[in-house]
Amino acid sequence: MTRNFLTFLFALTCLSASAQIHKPYPATIYPDRLILGWQGNPATSQSVNWRTDSTVTNAVGAISEADPSPDFVKKATIIPAISETVVLDGKSVKYHSVHFKNLKPATQYSYRVGDGTYWSEWFHFKTAQDKPAPFSFLYFGDAQNDIRSLWSRAIRGAYSTLPMVNLMIHAGDLITTSNADWQWAEWFEAGGWINGMVPTLATPGNHEYFKDEQGKSRVSKHWRPSFVLPENGPKGLEETAYTFDYQGTRFISLNSQAALLDSTVMDAQADWLVQMLSKNPNRWTVIVHHHPIYSTAKGRDNDEWRAKMEPIYKKYGVDLVLQGHDHTYGRGLNMPLGKSRKHPDGPIYVVSVSGPKMYDIGLQDWMDRAGSNTQLYQTVSIDGDKLSYQSFTVTGQKYDSFVLTKDSKGKNTLIDQAPALLPERLDLPAEYQQKFKPEQLQEYRNRFQEYKARKQQAKP
Repeated sequence: MTRNFLTFLFALTCLSASAQIHKPYPATIYPDRLILGWQGNPATSQSVNWRTDSTVTNAVGAISEADPSPDFVKKATIIPAISETVVLDGKSVKYHSVHFKNLKPATQYSYRVGDGTYWSEWFHFKTAQDKPAPFSFLYFGDAQNDIRSLWSRAIRGAYSTLPMVNLMIHAGDLITTSNADWQWAEWFEAGGWINGMVPTLATPGNHEYFKDEQGKSRVSKHWRPSFVLPENGPKGLEETAYTFDYQGTRFISLNSQAALLDSTVMDAQADWLVQMLSKNPNRWTVIVHHHPIYSTAKGRDNDEWRAKMEPIYKKYGVDLVLQGHDHTYGRGLNMPLGKSRKHPDGPIYVVSVSGPKMYDIGLQDWMDRAGSNTQLYQTVSIDGDKLSYQSFTVTGQKYDSFVLTKDSKGKNTLIDQAPALLPERLDLPAEYQQKFKPEQLQEYRNRFQEYKARKQQAKP
């Protein structure tokens, strides 16, 4: 009897775990999937996006300068939102955006959203300064799989590491099935209230794309309704390719998936990028896209993308390029082996992964720091002529670190702090250890030894 009962409980547990994979997230009259973004000047504006069911007809935002006293609630200004109906999986839902404008720079505000009766909780945000000033941001590689169960520890760990962060960057493949509502729901649930406190800048990856009824590749039906991102990029790439200035740094999001699908889109982005970089008054420039200029996974190479974009990056002094796609970690720059990397002649390239899906790492020559089978998040802080980068495992260990300093002529000096950190994590993921044939395992061991030998030779 006891054994049968235990068997029943075990089966019930397995069934429950399986059911949670596709847990439904129905929209209600209460706001959910709330997220901050920008479509205007971050010193004087802030945008908010959220979802409700289709019965909501009077979406609004309420805002007031933050005050320790709860009396601010009575003083809040009500701002009408813009709403759109979106049909997903045969069900109509409403997405709403409110744009708070004419705000004071460097000022903390309280806000909430709803329909005047059913409200979200009150959140805080702080507007940017209207001049160059120190700030920091978080950067995540692909989330993609097991988002609620495993990626959640990446975004929550990142916020715990740097709670006063100013913005978050996601380098594509936030989900794995472009139009699967439950996956987007898990992504928003994992971020939770952090999304309502820290603005998000996201760029799409290949998993955000699908083919419509006519066979044309399009960005996810969730993408534009779910985010409020700048619409100042090339025509047809609104909210996927865009530029954004924040306290002395120019951020540029490029849509590498659309470019690799259509060479005319690649050319259009390259031309637009030149315009954005040739007239750039900012001290620092950070570019984000999904597909790496230099891959970290074995057997991958985005040569067309690299041939088009890297010369532009070098010509116009791009400092940092943040990427995803390869489900491994790599940080380095394109300089000949044996040449001092103290003064980079191009940007620092980073490829990272924040979710649990892992690939076979390539250990290519361009890497100064590599990582395999490890979930990571990154913090970047910019203060005047100094950019400080750190990568952390989701268990809080510092995994990579470097500093860039910029002189009066715009020339960078790289201080690599990684050699003083823990040894690189370069073990193959268990999946590959199990499925690789003996000759493949030997090939990896050879690759590993060659990489370690190169690193040893590179030591001063």
